[in-house]
Order: sequence, then C-alpha cells, then structure tokens
Amino acid sequence: MTGRFVLQNVKTINGIAVDIILENGKIIEIVPPGTGIGDKIIDYKQKVFVSSGWIDLHVHAFPELDPYGDDVDEIGYKTGVTTVIDAGSTGADQISDLVSSYKNSKTNVFAFLNISRIGLKRIDELSDTSWLDEKELKKAISQYGDFIVGLKARISKSVVGPNGIEPLKIARKFSADTGLPLMVHIGSGPPDIREVLNLLEQQDIITHYLNGKANNLFDEKGEPLPEFNKAIERGVHLDVGHGTASFSFPTAEVAKKRDIRFNTISTDIYRGNRLNGPVYSMANVLTKFLYLGYPLKEVIDAVTVNAAVWLRKPELGRISVGDIGNLTLFSIEDESTLLQDSEGEKRMAEKRVVVKGVVINGEFNEC
Repeated sequence: MTGRFVLQNVKTINGIAVDIILENGKIIEIVPPGTGIGDKIIDYKQKVFVSSGWIDLHVHAFPELDPYGDDVDEIGYKTGVTTVIDAGSTGADQISDLVSSYKNSKTNVFAFLNISRIGLKRIDELSDTSWLDEKELKKAISQYGDFIVGLKARISKSVVGPNGIEPLKIARKFSADTGLPLMVHIGSGPPDIREVLNLLEQQDIITHYLNGKANNLFDEKGEPLPEFNKAIERGVHLDVGHGTASFSFPTAEVAKKRDIRFNTISTDIYRGNRLNGPVYSMANVLTKFLYLGYPLKEVIDAVTVNAAVWLRKPELGRISVGDIGNLTLFSIEDESTLLQDSEGEKRMAEKRVVVKGVVINGEFNEC
C-alpha cells in the first residue's frame, strides 16, 4: 500500500495513542487518535504498538551461502525488520555480489566487511593470514563505502585455527587504517577471551556476549571478568547475536543479575535457524528478553534507537514528521510460549511479541 494512508489508533512504546499519516513514502503528520484523514485507514484500535522500524545488527543474508545464508526479505521486512546488517558473510572477493543480490529487495541493507577476503566461503576463514589482504579490503571499502558500516572478525578456535589472537591484531590495524569499527564474534578458545577483550576499543562490538561456552565473559562465580568490565568502561558495545550456538538463558540470567545490559539485540539469523530454530525471528528473540524481565521500552530501544545511534543513522531510530516511513507494528499477546536457547535450555513465557505489520520505505505491508 502506498499513496496517503493512516495508521490509526496505534500506541507508542510509552503507551500514547496516536494516528500516523504517511504520503509519498514519508511521515507527514502525527495527530491525536482517530483524527487522521487519508485515502486508506488501518485502525488498530489501540491494541498495537508502533516503533521505528526494527534494525537487526547481525544477520547473514547472502542467499547463495550455505549454511550461513538467507534471502534478505525473508529475514527482513516480512518479519517486521526494516533494516538488516549482514555480519561479514562476504569479504573483499564477493562484496560486489552481496550488493548485487539486494537489487530487488525491499529491506534496507548494510554490511560488515569480513576481514578475510574469502568471507564465509569457508568457516575457518582466518586460519590462513594470507587471506587478510589489506589492499583488497581497502579497495572494497573505497567502492562500497556507503554500504559497509564496519569490519567483522570471527575470533574463535574453529575460525582462527592455529593463528590464535593474531587475526584480531591484524583486524585492529585494519580498523585503525580505515576508521571502521570492529564487530568481533566471540566463542570457544583459544584465543582466551581476555586477550580478545584487551584489544577492543570504543565503538567496537562484542557479538554473542551472552553465549554459554567455557570461554565466556563471566567467571565461575558468575562475576564479569575484570577485562570485560574495563571494555565496557571504554565504550565497547554489547550485542546479543543469538544464533544457533551463542545465546544461553543461564548466562543471560547471570548478566541481568550483575546488571550487564545489552546495547543491541540481534538475531544472527540465517535460513537454518530461521526455519528450524532456535532463532526463528526477531520477534521470538525479543520475547526472550521480555521473559527475562527487561522493560518493553529497553527491549525495543535495543532494536531501534540504540542500533540507529551505533550506525550513525539516527533517522532510522525515530518516528518524526518528514522522515521516510520505516515503522514496525506489533502487539504483546498473553500467550504461553515455549522458548529455547542455543544450548537446548527451555523456558515458558506468558507473553510474546507478535508482528502485525511494517512500513518499509513508505510502503505498508501486513505481516
């Protein structure tokens, strides 16, 4: 649906009812509930929330990759997510193919460039340092600078092989030379997580920070590692990155108890964990954080305001007259829902997030 239309009787995250009027792709008015005038009126009867469009900071949306690939609209606007950031599916060798694959997509897309030129063609892409080619990396950035928002380094044992911490040291140099921050995947060691933390700087992202692996961010007593606290103090950004193997309910419960809170909630979604779980969708992941006891506003800010600020695109995280319409419409339903983490742990939630619709670049779609 395009033209002039009204999202009538929707609630903001603060519980205020409004009508939002859109025309020619833009928000043109925000008026009291029931007063909006348009060619088409969609009345939500104050049962549906509206937020700025959800942003998923960690997805894998290069459709030709297996297993870590998917079609962008299947994990994007069809699930209420208006902007996705591909988290290093491709390096310099295939970044042009990644860009081309989105030409006919509706969802807004950006990407982290894998520091390995081969990207996820192999899952040990940092096991050979000759693939860490700064010349080719800089060439890719010069060609696709508007698309690339940062650099991705997967620093876990299965990826780095015998190279330990060395790929992250090289990534740190790439970051300094290009001015782009790092998103660092953490997982099984070696390298030891302390070595990883000591190399991270302000604006860098730790993704998978709630994983339950032995090499995680908390000690045996559940206290955050000193190096972890120092990284947070330096302004390192904490991202969930749920994924197939990287979200643990026990770790998340420890983090909440210790007040180690997320900056952004992301899915690390791709075809396998979308269809077969445990991710399924952004709404399912957000439901887990409501179950954990986080306020709705904090959960939604993590996929709107906070993500937009990190991207330095504040317009993506607000609902303002004059902006292009990117909005997510959702409800909180009183329904018992069985939730599962990445390690098979299960929890029963009494409420769940249900996406009702999305406005993507001014066009309304039901979900």
